[in-house]
Amino acid sequence: MAVGLIAWGRFFDARGNKITVPAPTTDRGKPFLWDMLRSEAAAIGSVFDLVQLPPWSLAQGGAGVGCDGYGIFQRRNLNGTRYGSLESLMAAIAALDAHGCRTWGDAVLHQMIGENGGPGVFRYPGADGKTMNGRGQTTPGWFRGGLNQNDPIPPFCPEDDVPDRPDDVPFGREISYQHCHPPGVTEADAIDYLRWAKARTGAVGFRFDDTKGCFAPAVRRIMDALPSTSFYSEYFDGNPANLNAWATSSPMNGRSAVEDFALHFRIQAACNGFDATQFNIGTAGYWQWNSGLSVGFVDNPDTDTSPGEQIISNKAIAYAYLLTLPLRTALVFGKDYFPSSVWPGAYGLKPLIDNLCWISRTFAIGGYQVRWVDKDVHVGTRDGDGGPLGWSGGLLTALNFNTFSPRRITCGTPFGPHRWLHDYTGHHPDITTDANGDATFTIPSNAFAGGQSYVCFAPGGVTQPFPSSARATTQTFFAAADLDIMPASNVSQVLPQRIFCAKNTRISLKLSAKIPAEASLTATATSARGKVVSSQRIGAAPTESFGKTTTEGWHTISVEGSGLAKAGSNYELAVTYMGVKG
Repeated sequence: MAVGLIAWGRFFDARGNKITVPAPTTDRGKPFLWDMLRSEAAAIGSVFDLVQLPPWSLAQGGAGVGCDGYGIFQRRNLNGTRYGSLESLMAAIAALDAHGCRTWGDAVLHQMIGENGGPGVFRYPGADGKTMNGRGQTTPGWFRGGLNQNDPIPPFCPEDDVPDRPDDVPFGREISYQHCHPPGVTEADAIDYLRWAKARTGAVGFRFDDTKGCFAPAVRRIMDALPSTSFYSEYFDGNPANLNAWATSSPMNGRSAVEDFALHFRIQAACNGFDATQFNIGTAGYWQWNSGLSVGFVDNPDTDTSPGEQIISNKAIAYAYLLTLPLRTALVFGKDYFPSSVWPGAYGLKPLIDNLCWISRTFAIGGYQVRWVDKDVHVGTRDGDGGPLGWSGGLLTALNFNTFSPRRITCGTPFGPHRWLHDYTGHHPDITTDANGDATFTIPSNAFAGGQSYVCFAPGGVTQPFPSSARATTQTFFAAADLDIMPASNVSQVLPQRIFCAKNTRISLKLSAKIPAEASLTATATSARGKVVSSQRIGAAPTESFGKTTTEGWHTISVEGSGLAKAGSNYELAVTYMGVKG
């Protein structure tokens, strides 16, 4: 199971106004999330396998304090957002990679907002910032219906056959993938955008937003166009049968994991009601149907700010339970995790969650079994048999919701007889299983409803941190008149984003372009001190050059042509380097 961090959240100020990831300064309007993630990359990488980012494209609200990015205006503009610049985003992803933590984007392909050329028409400037030739411009035929009965979009597209039309609440201009005209135009643009965004940023996977409102065959084809890319989907439904039907039936057939809303609502019922039996009433979550497609979470930015959906009590108990389960991925909500010194208003469970994540990544593999359940207490175990992953020794997690009384119990375990067990939460002394392999222990009371009344027993003597591997990052610059970088010319062009490199690490430049036989292109990487660290010159065939950085910090990339026509030349430049926290 991978453990990830949802690296954003929604907050409210004293007047009830929404704020997206408040900055920890007096300047609450300053975009800072990408820079903050880069500065925290080492700490994040020591705990998590992946980071889930919010939408990175320019939304109608721009960098406004309440803009969360879901009202997409221009997909291929990754500047001017609430979270920071494209340069800062690239540096954050590279820093996380350097500390062994992969990054996932949020694919918002259901709706657009902010039309600027009439109903259903979105127009954008190209690479020169003036000519309105930017890629991804729309016509009314991209969208279904209208915003209301008095606002039809000519030519009118029928509603798509989405999985649950009553739940498909109109939000901006809803994109038609089934009935758009010309046929296939919206699907082709979504595929082109995701390919570009993945290469441009260095992200490795995507959350697919609002699949319940999207035409499922198109969702599958879009995902299949990126065959090496992993996806999980927001299919907002608390019924595991509905989650399973969408995820495993045609056309999806297991291509995407799903957010386990069924599990969330079981955790909510147990934690808000101080009732451990809620974990086992009906179905405990979609993970019981298909653990390999279940992405579990305690809260996320939607449930946390939706009345009746948020978990308001016993959050640490919730994470102790979540991180013991067999899931494809478990996600920790950043608003639960970070202290208020990082995000004013955050809940600050980082020390507890760090400990639980280490326990989960170290011991929580193999078969899962419920060993005890009553209104106050729940005990679950993992048998430690990871097959090709190896043997972890097993794990026993016990929870107590009772706010007055500790609970002493004896229950079965997967450890075998006479095994020394250590509680890695620090809440209980060491114990030894008896001749039957059973364990006797006391779970502390949930005093003051503090939510720390849990124990996690596993074989004693394990102290090493969970290993992580530094990775280089590859980010690709695409030069074309309808994107964000001008085609190469016979004059040196400094690319709009710098890269932030670690000292004494390799950097490579791989340049490709279709140019005349007599022409050439040269790409150069230069340190802040003006030292050239890598340079590549190509003719008609692409090649790759390698260099080594001599300083830590920002490096500038430039491209210069020779013998090119006046119109210049499109090119792709893939830069591979080792990032570092700033």
